[in-house]
Amino acid sequence: MFRSRVLDSFTRVHPAVPVLIFAPAIVWLALTGTQRVGIGMTALLAAVGYLAWTLTEYWLHRVVFHFEPRHPLGRRLHWMMHGVHHDHPNDRLRLVMPPSVSVPLALAFGALFWVVLGSAAAPAFMAGFSAGYLAYDMIHYHVHHHSPRTRVGRRLRELHMRHHFQDHDTAFGVSAPWWDRVFGTAAPSSKRPSGVLKS
Repeated sequence: MFRSRVLDSFTRVHPAVPVLIFAPAIVWLALTGTQRVGIGMTALLAAVGYLAWTLTEYWLHRVVFHFEPRHPLGRRLHWMMHGVHHDHPNDRLRLVMPPSVSVPLALAFGALFWVVLGSAAAPAFMAGFSAGYLAYDMIHYHVHHHSPRTRVGRRLRELHMRHHFQDHDTAFGVSAPWWDRVFGTAAPSSKRPSGVLKS
């Protein structure tokens, strides 16, 4: 992505990195939420936070990652953000979001939730939201780098490979494909072409 090896190294991320960063944060947020609003309300807020993540994932992928800028600088930034992944979908070190992007975004969303929900409810909600993000990153890595053995895993892989290799205007929900049905961007049900989805 960059001629400088140092700069380029910041764009490549081992899949363990998001787990090491976000898993402890999720546990801390859940424990903080439990102390502030109780176990039942924490579970409810976390579930709603997870659902909010899935909707955020869908719209980020559809609107931000697939926006097509006209200006050359915009096109370059967009390619660096998401286009490189479509050009090199099997680069195992470009399958999870770099912390230089994910951590500031998480802090921005956390601040928003703090303002909207208040200091008592925000940690529990953010725990679910962050868990959804981490699940998305791990699912995205899994469907690209492994051959899923479960029915759900195989279906998620099939839909995401359709997005990559057949129609990049469908199947935006990587971990939550139900939003594609809600918003009319589901990949058409058709017989899988041989060889196309085996990358």
